[in-house]
Amino acid sequence: ELTFLSKREILLAYKRFSELLPKEERENARTRRVPKSHILTLPELRANPFQHRICHVFSTSEAGDDSMSFEDFLDMLSVFSDSATSDIKSHYAFRIFDFDNDGTLDRKDLEQLVNCLTGQGEESRLSSMEMEQLIQNILEESDIDKDGTINLSEFQHVVSRSPDFASSFKIVL
Repeated sequence: ELTFLSKREILLAYKRFSELLPKEERENARTRRVPKSHILTLPELRANPFQHRICHVFSTSEAGDDSMSFEDFLDMLSVFSDSATSDIKSHYAFRIFDFDNDGTLDRKDLEQLVNCLTGQGEESRLSSMEMEQLIQNILEESDIDKDGTINLSEFQHVVSRSPDFASSFKIVL
């Protein structure tokens, strides 16, 4: 009841989660944590430029190792499901893009965001002038209160004008 997933999807998620554990731990998958390194082997995350941030945002690990419990895994899949609302998706997208976890997207967050999207290679990296121009354009478009950062409501406002956001912010098992 606390998820956007159907019973069938939850059962499939449990199967996928338990397969990430060593054979001898699979029987008790509900009480185990899967290391981040194993979560990142999922094909759905392997090619995602935000894979590390996704693990960080959805992990409830007190050790800070970004490992996931089955509940964390379900929360992640629920947010990335087709049934999740745009508000929920945009809230988590904002948290994923907020690299320093300070509740706003500032210039540093936007630079990291652009670098994730364009790749870290020399041939794909933007020049400092191109980066500055792009960040300036993003802020002009999104920073409604002109404080030099994008807060959650400003981010959600921008996302609400993007019809393909919800359909592109998903993981299908």
